[in-house]
Amino acid sequence: MKINCVIIDDEPLAINVIKNHLQEFQNITIVETFNNPLEAINTLEKEAIDVLFLDINMPKMSGLEFLKNIPVKPHVIITTAYREFAAESYDLDVLDYLVKPIPFPRFLKSINKLTQQLHLNQNVKNIHSTEDSYIFLKVEKKLVKVKYDNLLYIESLKDYIKVCTTDGNYIVHKSLTSITEELPNNNFLRIHRSYTIAIDKVNSVEGNSVDINNKRIPIGRKYINNTKQIILKTTNS
Repeated sequence: MKINCVIIDDEPLAINVIKNHLQEFQNITIVETFNNPLEAINTLEKEAIDVLFLDINMPKMSGLEFLKNIPVKPHVIITTAYREFAAESYDLDVLDYLVKPIPFPRFLKSINKLTQQLHLNQNVKNIHSTEDSYIFLKVEKKLVKVKYDNLLYIESLKDYIKVCTTDGNYIVHKSLTSITEELPNNNFLRIHRSYTIAIDKVNSVEGNSVDINNKRIPIGRKYINNTKQIILKTTNS
């Protein structure tokens, strides 16, 4: 299982400790690191982040205040020098609470907890995807039922998304990351920071792009290997 993470800490040395620990896990990718939590908001909204390593005591905004205000919340592992915020952190549904300096055995225990939770979430998601064949989208003031079979691709438009289907297009106030997580991953795939596609609707793959319903959709550089592997595997199976 591939795991994407973000690290937020105002101390470069603390970031380096986490980065060094993460080097032992080949399936974990550090998408970005930040010294200022406010600068991480765009990445959390646009990218598929599985876990956030978050410091508490930072200038401008504490980690806990940041956690209370972000619209898209991945799994969160607190990394702090202060033990006294543990109870408040767990009230915010953090996955784990690590006290600096963080020894590797304790860090490993946290990663194992994360992996187990991600597997559990995936199993629940797969169960729902076999039971349901549609999703409801809030379009203006009404809920519109969209069948998975009719969904072609989804495009990010800053704070909105455009959901393109065989029956027409819908503009929805939602992030691409959020809706992608709601869709069954055996049918839908994020191929770019701005696009998620229906795998079975791909007509062709040419260079770093795919064609769906005469729409040429780019494949992001960081997604290229995984995208081609999944699409070609699905085509040949």
